[in-house]
Amino acid sequence: MKRAFVDTNVILRFLTGDPPELAARARSLFESVDRGEVALVIDEIVLAEAVWVLESFYSYPGEQVSRVLQQLLTHEGLLADNKAGLLAALALYGTKHIDFSDALVAVHMGQQGVKDLFSFDHHFDRLPGIARQEPG
Repeated sequence: MKRAFVDTNVILRFLTGDPPELAARARSLFESVDRGEVALVIDEIVLAEAVWVLESFYSYPGEQVSRVLQQLLTHEGLLADNKAGLLAALALYGTKHIDFSDALVAVHMGQQGVKDLFSFDHHFDRLPGIARQEPG
């Protein structure tokens, strides 16, 4: 099976159907994934950009962004270096109402066994297992 990286714009066209002509081409690619002809690799930064665009440009609520991207990422034809971590970060983002990038930092901290974090962002206080401290 052929492997290829996929860019954010293809994912966005597929998920939003906007614009229709590019969405149809993106849908065709994802149909080839369904048939097992190609496996798509999603990089962390691509997923982070997709979250940001869906939330900021398309005004999707965080819970919807989380749900849609989790469904996409769980497809067996979609690969990621840290798929479990990305899914965990999407879940935190959707349920704890924090930025996806901060959710990803929290997941990475957990994976590395680090509990201490220097940050001015108070939303980290809502995450269990993180001891947020402010510099100074």
